Amino acid sequence: MCLAVPGKVVSIDHRADPLTGLVDFGGVSKQVCLEYLPDLRVGEYVIVHVGFALQRLDEESARASLELFEQLGLLEEEFGDAWEQAAQQAGRPAPPAWAAPAARDESGSEAR
Repeated sequence: MCLAVPGKVVSIDHRADPLTGLVDFGGVSKQVCLEYLPDLRVGEYVIVHVGFALQRLDEESARASLELFEQLGLLEEEFGDAWEQAAQQAGRPAPPAWAAPAARDESGSEAR
């Protein structure tokens, strides 16, 4: 299923063409095209669909939607396990399911 997911703009790369930025979706950050909202500011919330920020959203609505999506398991379905994805991007095996997130470093690997 493809969702339009609310997220918070963490950073904007004004040098990128098209305009892009980092958006946080309740703990999972993704690079997103911001070209449709060129006057967007860091800290604002947006609705993102297939990698494009389509419209602004107020913080209260964004948080309520993210909470509901999380309760329904839709964020996991949409983004997968962030630790597993980080391990894949680093070219490492996925950490075991029983490993607590606190025991992993930022790359998704277990801390030694």
